[in-house]
Amino acid sequence: MKKEKKLKIVHIVSEVAPFSKTGGLGDVSRSLPKALKRLGHDVFLITPLYGKLIDKERWGLKLIFADVNLRLNSKESVKVNYWQGFLMEDLPVYFIENANYFSKSRKIYGSSHENARFLIFNVAALKLLSLLKKPVDIIHCHDWQSGLVPYYLKTDFRYSKTLKKAKTVFTIHNLIFQFGHNWWEVPVEHKDYGRSRLPHLSDEKIEYINFAKRAILSADIINTVSEQYRQEIMTKKFGQDLHRILKNRSRKLYGIINGIDYNTYNPEKDESLHKVYSYESINHKIDNKKYLQNKIGLPEDKRIPILCTTSRVTFQKGFNLILKIIEPLLKMDLQLVFMGDGSKEYIQPIKKLQRKFPKKIVWLPFDQEMETLLYAASDLFLLPSNHEPCGINQLIAMRYGCIPVVREIGGLYDTVDNFNPAEKKGNGFTFSSEDPYMFYAAIIRALENYKYTRTWQSLVKRVMRQSNSWEIPAKKYVELYKTAVTKK
Repeated sequence: MKKEKKLKIVHIVSEVAPFSKTGGLGDVSRSLPKALKRLGHDVFLITPLYGKLIDKERWGLKLIFADVNLRLNSKESVKVNYWQGFLMEDLPVYFIENANYFSKSRKIYGSSHENARFLIFNVAALKLLSLLKKPVDIIHCHDWQSGLVPYYLKTDFRYSKTLKKAKTVFTIHNLIFQFGHNWWEVPVEHKDYGRSRLPHLSDEKIEYINFAKRAILSADIINTVSEQYRQEIMTKKFGQDLHRILKNRSRKLYGIINGIDYNTYNPEKDESLHKVYSYESINHKIDNKKYLQNKIGLPEDKRIPILCTTSRVTFQKGFNLILKIIEPLLKMDLQLVFMGDGSKEYIQPIKKLQRKFPKKIVWLPFDQEMETLLYAASDLFLLPSNHEPCGINQLIAMRYGCIPVVREIGGLYDTVDNFNPAEKKGNGFTFSSEDPYMFYAAIIRALENYKYTRTWQSLVKRVMRQSNSWEIPAKKYVELYKTAVTKK
């Protein structure tokens, strides 16, 4: 039997858990490289060193290149340092340090010069590959923050001996984010058409450069994080003004659903839980429920259903729908726990209701250590997203036996099947359109099924036993990389 070729793969990404994380991207960039490494490939990562977030001593980072002069164009240059750490044994992570661009804030994103910051990150990542003298087969670029890498490989770095055989894969994790500002707020006369030379950092036009568009135009392969989202982004409704160029490149546009790390998210070993459990001992979910109720000041009652959210509190995640049905829900015998940061437009009304109904509803700021306890304690997970490229929260919730109620969109459509009690099929409760009444009806169906203990326990066990690990997606990425390598 012919031995599979070992691929050399570098992931260029703006956040990597546990070093830095704002959401699902940090989880993906931790778990996918690990899964690829376990399949026998040579893998490493490049990410910024956020000076106020990443403790070099705690993570045992080692300085490997100091004061490297980074030439950005004919007039501008900056100096960077490169540090090395490890995600797991023999899986290095290289960190790019520049105090001016990556160490001024505790926040990963949100500066007024985002494009300048990540342009430097892109150039520094490619420079590092040259310094390491490490030819790679695949440069995997994640989201807009690494979107100039495919463009640079076709322009400024096209004569690099180290990079001449490298192929680029650009993954769209969320097309709404295309560069460091809101694309829809850019005046027509300032829109980036993706072919011009890049302006200097001192030129305000740099902040209008569309990193995602340039990646789509230049990458050898484009993919996104679910089959359904792949179809959606080629339409005007979901294409975020890039649907035409995506449709024109549909032959090199793929969809691979994300997974989750089953070692990180494991209810049998999770130290954040009050009591660990498996699908064979789901009665311990009740112990976690009572513990949570006591911890956050809700009446302790094992019979009452807990409905939770753990996503960012934004329009994208469907909080406009949640607010439209929250008061009718509060008339029922249930408890609502919202955990997440985000828009005051949605958080303030939830807090107001919490003051009015302190025994029925709680809002908590996001707490990574408490996230899995909330899944373990809750019965239903709500995610009525207006758009959702993949969604990881529903996969984690199911891992802990928390049944999702979701809209049939993007990755939610691909991962959650509507439950049919007669046929004993399905793993959640779904609704099809942006309609609060349909969302409400899906919750009512879930609550009605919850009343039947045997039916509900059977559903919880089945959901916990299904596989959403990275094993299958990682193999699909290997096939995608092979397709890229063979492209001329």
